[in-house]
Amino acid sequence: MIDFHMIPGGPRPVAPFSHAVESDGWVFLTGQMPTDPDAPDAALPEEIEAQTERVMENLKIVLAGLGLGLEHVVQCRCFLTEFERDYAGFNAVYQGYFPEDRRPARTTVGVTALAVGALVEVDCIAKRP
Repeated sequence: MIDFHMIPGGPRPVAPFSHAVESDGWVFLTGQMPTDPDAPDAALPEEIEAQTERVMENLKIVLAGLGLGLEHVVQCRCFLTEFERDYAGFNAVYQGYFPEDRRPARTTVGVTALAVGALVEVDCIAKRP
């Protein structure tokens, strides 16, 4: 069975997708943008650190809506539009969301553009206990 989840109070989708899709205890979260769920039309923060924090908080909202948390994340894919400029700032914020001995597998790539003019997007896979 496959479940398609839209989280009440979650970030407003910027394209036609579910917040998460779940099958056999595996939860695949759509990449989150640095938009504020409480003010989805507000301007994005300008700095990579603030955008990264908002993306991670949005992932937490989606996970919490499913009864999960970042401790259930096993893998993240991270996308940066200004890779060389923003990689260190992104990492400085990102690492604070996971204990040093429990960091998920991760891939980070530079891309030419992201939806809504974002500097960063992160998706992830979580596993139910």
